[in-house]
Amino acid sequence: MAMKKLVLRVFLVALGITAIIGCGVQPVYNVEEAAIVSSMDGKLKLDDVKKAIIRGGSSLGWQMKEAGSGHIVGTLFLRKHMAQVDISYSTKSYSITYKDSKELNYDGTNIHSNYNGWIQNLQRNIDVQLSTM
Repeated sequence: MAMKKLVLRVFLVALGITAIIGCGVQPVYNVEEAAIVSSMDGKLKLDDVKKAIIRGGSSLGWQMKEAGSGHIVGTLFLRKHMAQVDISYSTKSYSITYKDSKELNYDGTNIHSNYNGWIQNLQRNIDVQLSTM
């Protein structure tokens, strides 16, 4: 019986460590000057890029708000989490950079690994929207 208790305790400790590591933090993923690929070959307007970025984010649940020419602020609320990014753009490229968060363990350099996945999904969706133009 004592052996079963010991094995159970070791298992529970290992499970706890795995859970902590699995919910770990990673360096913040930012998109820096991603090239815009479009079929419009140089005829793309800044307003076209803005609309593609807004569509790409909105379809994933991001609240996209224009914050000036060439600048959008995107905010995502999931469960108790909030992620906010600055998106700067031109007709040639765009960037997505960390702005703010809640409940994502941000420490100035690292953040909950889910955040990076959300940004990568946002980047892919924006790229899809831009490529259809």
